[in-house]
Amino acid sequence: MSQGQDELNTEDLLHGSAQVLHHFMSSLKSQALRCACGLAIPAALHRLGGAATAAALLDETGLHPSRLPYLRRLMRALAVSGIFVAVSGATAGNDDAGSAETVYSLTPASRLLVGDRPSSAMSAMLNPRPEAGFAMFFKLEEWFRDKSGAGGTLFKMAHGVTSPWELAREDGAYNTVLNKASAADTTLVMDVALRGRGGDVFRGLTSLVDVGGGYGTAAVAIARAFPHVKCTVMDLQQVISEAPDDGSVQFVAGDAFESVPPAQAALLKNVLDCWSDEDCVKMLRQCKKAIATRDAGGKVVIINVVVGQGANDVAIRETQVLYDMYVMSVDGIERDEHEWRKIFLEAGFSDYRIMPILGYQSIIEVFP
Repeated sequence: MSQGQDELNTEDLLHGSAQVLHHFMSSLKSQALRCACGLAIPAALHRLGGAATAAALLDETGLHPSRLPYLRRLMRALAVSGIFVAVSGATAGNDDAGSAETVYSLTPASRLLVGDRPSSAMSAMLNPRPEAGFAMFFKLEEWFRDKSGAGGTLFKMAHGVTSPWELAREDGAYNTVLNKASAADTTLVMDVALRGRGGDVFRGLTSLVDVGGGYGTAAVAIARAFPHVKCTVMDLQQVISEAPDDGSVQFVAGDAFESVPPAQAALLKNVLDCWSDEDCVKMLRQCKKAIATRDAGGKVVIINVVVGQGANDVAIRETQVLYDMYVMSVDGIERDEHEWRKIFLEAGFSDYRIMPILGYQSIIEVFP
């Protein structure tokens, strides 16, 4: 037995071995999920009433009959991972005693992957440039070992450009997917954020500018919930040019590092975590110039991860720190409260309030 292993009892040794293998194999979970989305399995289950056997799914998705045993194994893996619920045939009330065909049903997670829903996460799952996502992390060790620093960010080392937005300027399909994925996430988040305490954040406003607001999904939701709030969406030209405009909000192309359209308040949803502290301070200073004084209701509303905030749940904590690893690829950071406070004060703000009411994310009100 090698050095170190002799200090472990049998149970610890076996558990440790399983834990290491589990981490090593974990990337297969995301690939299995991507496959299920590509096959439109969540949508097929939805069409079949929310529950079906693998055989029924095979027919509904049009797969070749030879793929049935493999589809069963894919569904089993995703059920163990919590994406679907699996109930044995006998438990599900299967009349054929000789058949123990498992019935699979949707969970709250897989319902978000039904493609015809506004909050569907399908766009993110079916990124046409998967190498621009998690595949670049195969270069993570190489990036850490780069002693010259010439490679810049991990994203630049992998793709030759500094950020997903630069890549999106060169690739229209990728640009569309980025914005559709952001819009889907925003639909879900704003639906929750505008209820109860979250809604109180916007209720008293008269005007708001959504900085980096993409297709305007958040601003439109706010305008519909509070028709008296005049909403403006600011983003890059390549984003604004594709945004659907129903007339409920105003779209303005621009660069938030240079200026922000004036409004009583500014909204930054999932924007600041993609930038360094220095860049965040620059952007927040522009926001501070654009908004009203605190006495006049001025504030910046940030929707983002605050590491350590939210329910004390393993999935929440893991999502927060894994998201931090992901945005690290573009020199971004998911911040804890101390790190947020530092950039708020440096940007000239006087106070803030954190409301951890959005699962792994929080709403932060920042006051001038």
